[in-house]
Amino acid sequence: MLGELERFRILNVNDDEAARYTVSRMLQRSGFQVIEAATGQEALLRVGERPDVIVLDVKLPDLSGYDVCAQLKQDPNTASIGVLLTSATFVSTERKVQGLEVGADGYLTQPFEHVELVATVKSLLRIKQAEGELRARAERLADADRRKDEFLAMLAHELRNPLAAMLTATTLLERYEPRDRKESWSRDVIKRQSLHLDRIVSDLLDVSRVTRGLVHLDKERIDLSMVLARLGVVAEERWALTNGLDFRVSLPDTPVWVEGDPTRIEQVITNLLDNAAKFTEPGGSIGLSLAQEGDRAVIRVTDTGMGIPAEKLSAIFDTFVQGDVPLARSRGGLGIGLSLVRRLVGLHGGSVTARSEGVGRGAEFEVVLPALAGEAANDARAGTDGGETRRRILLVEDNNDIRETLREVCEAWGHEVHAAADGARGLELGLRIRPDVALVDLGLPGIDGFELARRLRESEGGAAIHLVALTGYGAPEYRERALAAGFDVHLVKPIETERLRCLLASAPSAPARAG
Repeated sequence: MLGELERFRILNVNDDEAARYTVSRMLQRSGFQVIEAATGQEALLRVGERPDVIVLDVKLPDLSGYDVCAQLKQDPNTASIGVLLTSATFVSTERKVQGLEVGADGYLTQPFEHVELVATVKSLLRIKQAEGELRARAERLADADRRKDEFLAMLAHELRNPLAAMLTATTLLERYEPRDRKESWSRDVIKRQSLHLDRIVSDLLDVSRVTRGLVHLDKERIDLSMVLARLGVVAEERWALTNGLDFRVSLPDTPVWVEGDPTRIEQVITNLLDNAAKFTEPGGSIGLSLAQEGDRAVIRVTDTGMGIPAEKLSAIFDTFVQGDVPLARSRGGLGIGLSLVRRLVGLHGGSVTARSEGVGRGAEFEVVLPALAGEAANDARAGTDGGETRRRILLVEDNNDIRETLREVCEAWGHEVHAAADGARGLELGLRIRPDVALVDLGLPGIDGFELARRLRESEGGAAIHLVALTGYGAPEYRERALAAGFDVHLVKPIETERLRCLLASAPSAPARAG
């Protein structure tokens, strides 16, 4: 493993000239390069020559070998150098322990034989080589992980634009009655599979961002009872009617309040319900329950599905880990949903646990979040009907499909929409119509969305415009840049139509326009 010994450099530190000569000769006879120092200060200077191992006598005229060793090990530039302490005087167990505690890698008592010294030095070199290989491997893995995260972020961004157009188009189709059963079935397939793909893309991006600590939580007070009730209705429609599953929801009679990001908490519960449905055969059952236990809000998702083998329970929340999936992959998935659940719950100060009595005996996932004490409520709730107040909307989006589908949806809600395909045209329209709301893509040709927002804000009456940034990038740096440019809201594509509906309903109206 060590190869040719002459490529290794040993620093021999000893103030006794005869002892220093003897040790140097032993090492040179075995093929090592040797450099020497007679004091502690000289040794600290000569480490600039990058020795692989230092044979360091404890008793020196200025600094003790313990002090020299401690300084070397505290400096990141020299901490990896192997240090072998030697002494003919300080040979008690306490002294040896002292040397090891300050960071020495070995301790020899003089006099020692040539073979003992060389064998010990070789041992330290092997340790150093192994540590170096581990560090290099860790650096390679960290670099590969960084490049993987960048690729996933770019992939998710590139998939978001076509997804946004598809999902918005399905909303438009729902305004019209299907002509026959085949068209109705086709619409359902398009919507269901688009939503499924949207969840996969979102999970891909989110797990990358959460891992790097880039997720921002928009916390507010939430009644979990209302959240679970709404998700329960959606889940029952999806699985009880289409997959033949018995779906049951058990909620308390009183609100259970937590401080959290409603979007992320819904994501957690939806991922757990998706996971339960994926591994439960038709005819089985899924349960969703909520309870407040002291200062804990406890959410449980249970199923009667295929269960989790005992040996996989400890790793079930690791990224890209799945239960047993057949070659046909009828249950699909990337193995990132549960990893994302654990990370998002952790960001909320909570915990998640998986339980199963074994294969074929179902599973239970329990999420625990800190509950708020006393009464808590958001008295002013945003309206849910986007068509109640007519808004004048400026829509600036260079993707034709997204622009036209968003225009159609907003007009279907009764709003007045003025659309532009680039920043220059968007600015011209914005200055002329003075919109209530401006939906602006950030990645526009010519004048980008950031610059467009700044110019609109600086214009007469621009302070009253409710500026909404649209982007495929959800990283915090983009959100911060958007807010700094003057945007009020930062939305990541594809935009949920219900969220857009609520946003338009709650946006302030611009002052009355002259003329």
